[in-house]
Amino acid sequence: MNEQPPKTRVIILGGGTAGWMTAAALINELSHACDVRLIESEEIGIVGVGEATLPHIRYFVESLGIDEADFMKATHATFKLGIEFHDFGSIGTRYLHPFGTFGAPLHDVPFHHYWLRLHSEGRGGELWDSSICNVMAVRNRFAPPQPGSSLYNYAYQFDATLFGPYLRSYAVSRGAVRTEGKVVDVELDGAIGNVVALKMESGERVEGDLFVDCSGFRALLIEQKLEEDWEDWSQWLPCDRAVAMPCTSALGTIEPYTRAHAMTAGWRWRIPLQNRVGNGYVYSSAHTSDQDAVDSLVSALEGERLAEPRMLRFRAGRRKRSWSRNVVSIGLASGFLEPLESTSIYLVQGAIAQLIELFPIGRIRDEDRDEFNHAVDIEYERIRDFLILHYHATRRDDSSFWNHVRNMEVPETLHSKMDLWRRSARVAKYSQGLFFEPSWIAVYVGQGIMPDGWDQRAEIQDASALDRSVNRLIERVRRTVEAAPDHADFIRTRNASIGMPA
Repeated sequence: MNEQPPKTRVIILGGGTAGWMTAAALINELSHACDVRLIESEEIGIVGVGEATLPHIRYFVESLGIDEADFMKATHATFKLGIEFHDFGSIGTRYLHPFGTFGAPLHDVPFHHYWLRLHSEGRGGELWDSSICNVMAVRNRFAPPQPGSSLYNYAYQFDATLFGPYLRSYAVSRGAVRTEGKVVDVELDGAIGNVVALKMESGERVEGDLFVDCSGFRALLIEQKLEEDWEDWSQWLPCDRAVAMPCTSALGTIEPYTRAHAMTAGWRWRIPLQNRVGNGYVYSSAHTSDQDAVDSLVSALEGERLAEPRMLRFRAGRRKRSWSRNVVSIGLASGFLEPLESTSIYLVQGAIAQLIELFPIGRIRDEDRDEFNHAVDIEYERIRDFLILHYHATRRDDSSFWNHVRNMEVPETLHSKMDLWRRSARVAKYSQGLFFEPSWIAVYVGQGIMPDGWDQRAEIQDASALDRSVNRLIERVRRTVEAAPDHADFIRTRNASIGMPA
């Protein structure tokens, strides 16, 4: 009879979004293989301003068996169909990066090639009108996609300070153990350098087999103890600070999308929740002062401020090895990429998925560590390039910040992607990583990078007939969106159905 190996003792350092997402996922999927204990201190607190997400969070919530309506009620969440960018390509322009497709392929040729051909002849209307997700967002409507539909998707906008506690209740009720207190020392194995135990301020010694560092920018285990190097990307992503401040809503509606407004030294976010609006200014301290950033944010608020300005400092980059020895870093301890495309929680979720897939049974193998680090590196690099594109693909010359990012040398990986698009309207394909074809197309076209050519198979059809087909598609999109309810009404109706005041 085969004996079952003893359970792996997993110690998670740090609560907040990263810590409690990790605990919830491990206890849900691997409770037979591990015991989960999380250490956090209420005194230390969390960053807690990441309120916008990507559609992948839907599947994380669903995988835990959590009811979406209950989760949204508890976190004051709204639906999110995309991100609207203002003044990035040039002042006065705007476009939406939708969580959905543009049109539909014809004869295995993506729709945008046909649209580019028509656009060159002054036909085809606006590319954005071919996207159900885009049209629904700008008209402030929302309806979930039909089961099996791949035309569009959605994410959430929620109060990040409530998301962690919500998952804490979930994880603890299913067997995770929470310990309140501060870690004052970390004990290492003298022979191989693994973490053996965390020493608490209370005097307790917490032993474990696998340690997950979710201690945020402090990176108490992965950096302060194991001294894992950091790869700095500030030469491409110079924003290094943010100021955040919530306010009341003055629009009388709830937009189903996040806004990003380009500013003289960075950009400003607007995230509508059910009960308030989240605002923040991400900026480069080399191009503006903290006080000017605060003043710029305050002057842009649409309603009454609900808190004093909260200042954050950070550096763009990633850990060279996110899994080192028996420590896995997740969240801000692993890396940071500014929230321009709402990727922070996605990166946490992706790391958790890799940890579960490669979870060590018995001893930790080098092959598992290497595969984890490789997968994390791919995610960070692909997102890095996509974020740089938003800055570099600009015609703005009104400030030193925009002059810098417009003229800077970009990574070769991004340069080759941009060159491929300019020559042939093709988007580099890959099977791993975030942001596929529609996302890149949205930013390229939205910021004025139009290609010199397109797939020649798009030339086969008669232009007039193709134009009529595109117009019929746009009309179908319009009718579909008109049948969807107002976003705020949809939320109020569902809240009422679960006993929450409408």
